[in-house]
Amino acid sequence: MFMDEKTLQSLVLENKEILNVTGVEGVDNFNDETVVLITTKGRLTIKGENLAISKLNVDEGKLMVKGIINSLVFSEYEGQREKVSLVKKLFK
Repeated sequence: MFMDEKTLQSLVLENKEILNVTGVEGVDNFNDETVVLITTKGRLTIKGENLAISKLNVDEGKLMVKGIINSLVFSEYEGQREKVSLVKKLFK
């Protein structure tokens, strides 16, 4: 199955220090310990130390984070979940 380049997502982690992400729709918030992204596949939370966003191109959906990366966690984007719940309520 062919996926549109806009919905395709990749994560490339180099030596726990450089993370390249595609499929980025926006940055929810960030500081030197946490970066929270909105991606085509949901919310991505990056945790670590001395984190910095060194490249961001929302038009292309690309982002680079540098620092010591300790964890990557995906969760469902709350906005999407609310829309589904509303549709389910309408058709009950």
